Amino acid sequence: MPDLLDKVRLPDDLRALPARDLRQLADELRAALIETVSQTGGHLGSALGVVELTVALHYVFDTPRDTLIWDVGHQCYPHKMLTGRREQMITLRQGGGLSGFTKRAESEYDPFGAAHSSTSISAGLGFATANELLGRDHEVVAVIGDGAMSAGMAYEAMNNAGAQDARLIVVLNDNDMSIAPPVGAMSAYLARLASGEPFVTMREAMKGLVRHLPRFVERGAARAEEFARGLAMGGTLFEELGFYYVGPVDGHNLDHLLPVLANVRDAPNKPILVHVVTRKGKGYPPAEDSADKYHGVGKFDVITGALEKAKPTNVPAYTKVFGSALIGEAERDDRIVGITAAMPGGTGIDLFQKVFPKRTFDVGIAEQHAVTFAAGLAAAGLKPFCAIYSTFLQRAYDQVVHDVAIQGLPVRFAIDRAGLVGADGSTHAGAFDIAYLSCLPGMVVMAAGDEADLMHMVATAAAYDEGPIAFRYPRGEGIGVELPERGEVLAIGRGRIVREGSTVAILSLGGRLSAALGAADALAAKGVSTTVADARFAKPLDRDLILRLAREHAVLVTVEEGSIGGFGSHVLTLLAREGMLDAGCKVRPLTLPDAYIDQDKPDAMYAAAGLDAAGIVEAALCALGTQSLDAARAGDRA
Repeated sequence: MPDLLDKVRLPDDLRALPARDLRQLADELRAALIETVSQTGGHLGSALGVVELTVALHYVFDTPRDTLIWDVGHQCYPHKMLTGRREQMITLRQGGGLSGFTKRAESEYDPFGAAHSSTSISAGLGFATANELLGRDHEVVAVIGDGAMSAGMAYEAMNNAGAQDARLIVVLNDNDMSIAPPVGAMSAYLARLASGEPFVTMREAMKGLVRHLPRFVERGAARAEEFARGLAMGGTLFEELGFYYVGPVDGHNLDHLLPVLANVRDAPNKPILVHVVTRKGKGYPPAEDSADKYHGVGKFDVITGALEKAKPTNVPAYTKVFGSALIGEAERDDRIVGITAAMPGGTGIDLFQKVFPKRTFDVGIAEQHAVTFAAGLAAAGLKPFCAIYSTFLQRAYDQVVHDVAIQGLPVRFAIDRAGLVGADGSTHAGAFDIAYLSCLPGMVVMAAGDEADLMHMVATAAAYDEGPIAFRYPRGEGIGVELPERGEVLAIGRGRIVREGSTVAILSLGGRLSAALGAADALAAKGVSTTVADARFAKPLDRDLILRLAREHAVLVTVEEGSIGGFGSHVLTLLAREGMLDAGCKVRPLTLPDAYIDQDKPDAMYAAAGLDAAGIVEAALCALGTQSLDAARAGDRA
């Protein structure tokens, strides 16, 4: 049989096929997906698990007229391939290429961008409400994974949608079998029956009937119906939230999926939740056998499944340094506990968990809960280390302010993925934490310049009980400095001089320290004597160090891998208040640009942002100016 995938450029082409051809199309789509991700890397396991579901959704629903929203977007690769982007998939997660997530600017088939989880139902309810107000006869489908259902936002949205009787369909993609019983022919039959109009209409009629019965009979009938439905299909919770529950359905059996989705599409009563059971990595044995390993992958060999090995290095990743340092501190202090929000491996808490399983808490995709839970632990006398990516901590900002900072509770925030993060692009960049934490009274904010500094900051956080304290560190490997056996407790609000000079001062905060040292070398080659200082603290500032640098140098350049409004802004405020700017010191704060930076290789991203060594050199020389530069060189020679 000829290839079908080449004939399907858009969902309209897909809907022109007979249903009997969809199995072949799904198989071809899966093979193409494996081949593509083997060359680009990306999120493979979750994407393989939704191949049939993606085909069925675009076949049954009239996209893009009907709105299809993918939660998180990890599983959106088959969707991209069926919506006009298959030829571009080879550029996935690369500079100038396709995003690894749904993105409104990329396609009309991406009505809502998502890279953080648990937003799809809220967004879908927004579309459904707009359709009602504007008189549009469109369907709205939100696809959400069972992992994302651990976040409270999903239930807030469902509660709201149920109360509104919104015209909304939620597809729960359950790939961990965490809710469903085994799926088979009988459960598929029940799902088709429950999704059909006669059954839905009958349920409405029965509800109308019992409302006319005495109150105690009405309550008893309702409870009996809900209990029986819960036993048969596991949908009691969703029914309580106001959704009609349909499922479980085998998410890889198109003969089951298509009629259920068609029934749901045509059902007169909504909202409806369709429970679909899938398997991560479906159809590719290496991914099926190791779902976690193939959730996010680099390039790999399609035949063997062997992942392309990174170049060997003896330099540890910052995440590993943090995990190991935390273990060392916890061995000496049994009050230390570790908290993660569904990212134990990504934050290094998995290392801690192996040694201290009873002192480790993975709360699921629930950053708000994680922070307030940590606040409760701190108030009760423990020393919680709350390890969350910078981009995800944004989701818990109210809790950071209200539950931790205002109460002065000693929660330790370990902020991974500070700065730019490469292939994950703007949605995962740690761009804002310096600004959003440093403005809070009583908050201590540190940033590690190298991996040894990170060990010192773990020790400092463990010893600090006066209030909340945070330390940030970048993604990837350290710079290769020698690690101490144990971190030292740093003096709060004190930086360090790394290299002494006389004309230009570079004051670095965090992971750009190596770039600052590189810039100093380049400036020295041009005859410009340069001091390099590691601020270590964004709050409280090292007042004495900053004033000395401004007083003794012609130019002060601050460098941070964060947004405007952060460290550099605080330094400028200090200098202005002290009158140092009146004396002629030239200050140049270097930050990330006031823009969202798309995915690329990290080095290219930092170069474009002007935060590499060349960018720092350019800023220093521009501040000096030709006349000043000549005078500086003459002074250095003298």
